[in-house]
Amino acid sequence: MTDADLTLYGLRLSGHSHRAELFLSLLGLPYRFVEVGSAAQRGADAFRRLNPLGQIPVLTDGAAVIPDSNAILVYLAARYAPDGGWMPTDPPGAAQVQRWLSIAAGEVRHGPGQARLMVVFGAPGDRTIVHAAAARILTFMDTHLADRTYLAADRPTLADIACYSYVAHAPEGGVSLTPYAAVRAWIARVEALPGFIPMPASPIPETV
Repeated sequence: MTDADLTLYGLRLSGHSHRAELFLSLLGLPYRFVEVGSAAQRGADAFRRLNPLGQIPVLTDGAAVIPDSNAILVYLAARYAPDGGWMPTDPPGAAQVQRWLSIAAGEVRHGPGQARLMVVFGAPGDRTIVHAAAARILTFMDTHLADRTYLAADRPTLADIACYSYVAHAPEGGVSLTPYAAVRAWIARVEALPGFIPMPASPIPETV
């Protein structure tokens, strides 16, 4: 751990940034957080050299530069916790985690994540379509978690870290978690992990 030289460039209110910062904290790694909030900051030459796509978060570890939140999770697990079980090495276990990383980047991002983006950041979108997408993935997760403790294994993995932030903060996008008891229980388990840090809360709209 002593050779870590970690800086996370992100936005505190971003679920993508939070999943990376959450995992850094769960691993007990020292790091610096650099707020890169505005489009102008993300478009600046200095930041574009870190990520030509201009997206957050980006992690630097000495000379290593790792853009993309899920890639950051995989890097940190392999570099600093290879025996921690966060990314299983057996083929079935690795496949299960990868499936949920894809869901985090797809259905979770475009359902509860997009609903929150529309409310908190004023992003465009069709509320009916986005809320229907959120209901589909939350229903799926609730059924999946009905007889499971965590998403991909009997212990926390990168799957849980990748999916947590946007699901837990779904009410900020007007998506109620009340119908999803198993999801709410899973959220509580993630929040009870040693080293957990929350994402700053945003107001919940009255339409929830």
